[in-house]
Amino acid sequence: MVAPAGAVAADTAANAAPVAIGGGISYQLIGRWDVDKLNQILTKDTPAFAGIAETYTPATNAVRLYRVTYPSVIPERNSRPTVATGLVAVPEIAATALPLVSYQHGTVYGKQEVPSYPDQSPETQLMIAQFAGQGYLLIGADYFGMGASTEQEGYMVKASHQQATTDMLTASRAVLADMKLSDTGLYLAGWSQGGFVTMAMLEKLERDGVPVKATATASAPLDVFAALNGFLNFPRQNDAVWVNSLFILSSFSFETYYGIPGLARSLFTDDTYELAKKAYLREPFDPAAIPTDLKKLIRPEYFDAQFFAASAYGRLIAETQAYRWVIRTPVRNYYGEADEAITVGVAKMAETWQRAMGAGNPMAEAVSTGPTSHRGTFARAVPQWKVWFDGK
Repeated sequence: MVAPAGAVAADTAANAAPVAIGGGISYQLIGRWDVDKLNQILTKDTPAFAGIAETYTPATNAVRLYRVTYPSVIPERNSRPTVATGLVAVPEIAATALPLVSYQHGTVYGKQEVPSYPDQSPETQLMIAQFAGQGYLLIGADYFGMGASTEQEGYMVKASHQQATTDMLTASRAVLADMKLSDTGLYLAGWSQGGFVTMAMLEKLERDGVPVKATATASAPLDVFAALNGFLNFPRQNDAVWVNSLFILSSFSFETYYGIPGLARSLFTDDTYELAKKAYLREPFDPAAIPTDLKKLIRPEYFDAQFFAASAYGRLIAETQAYRWVIRTPVRNYYGEADEAITVGVAKMAETWQRAMGAGNPMAEAVSTGPTSHRGTFARAVPQWKVWFDGK
């Protein structure tokens, strides 16, 4: 095995200085994971995280991890400039042209539980072990407000997610070029919130004429209006206790990014607003104090479907979808039949929409992972993503 050009010795990772490459882009070595560590992720750490036993093909090479800092803009705030971060994972192999996967992470509650802080992100660890550990270049944006970003979180703010991820792709390709590396084709993948972000990213890349070989998601909330309406009006016995966070993070993010003062206050009860705000701002609070019963968290009028649809929050949520266009890239949306957060109907919306337009053989295909939970769906989907991408 030969380390890729531009690599820094592994034992200097802790003290590696950032490498500036122009245009406001820089990268910094943050670690090196050997084959033993990668295979421990596959055989022990991921099953513990996901609660499901799954078989993964073993890692065959070590991986170097880099935090990338890059400039971007916030579309919803008149394209105000910002700085964002993300991860580039580079396999230690001799080849210099490799397939590239952009991974979009799911909902997290810690600001640094994101790709460029991989020790704090079990989902990123699995992607590194299964893809970068087998010869794929892997990248992942932290999103605005996460990682080292100084912004407030932009949870489910579609255009900002599109901007953060596509600018991360541009920055990553510049970093790879500085390392004398290139990619042989782009693949997209994401879980949960990241499934939505992945489809939104694909929509923008197709619009911009950027080729993508294949796209895969797991437990993707393709239509957030349908998903949240379900929690309000058609609750299931297995609905996750943490769905309260979806309302909290989205409402405060929308208030901040779309510039609508009082939006979140209009949604939450007087008793819960301050707690919800602290949760969004990542200020100290008692998570147990936030009601898991939505009727104790959200004002009663929002349980009237007509009121919800007509409200400022509901109208923004109704625009938060990532499937309503004529998809040209092969897409597989994996879903779990026992997922406590994403219904089968929501997960299948891309395929359903394409068929509704008359596509007899739609580019978007919904694929079941069986009776899996939210995390279990991800754990089971990832090796299937790998096999599918390998064949493209």
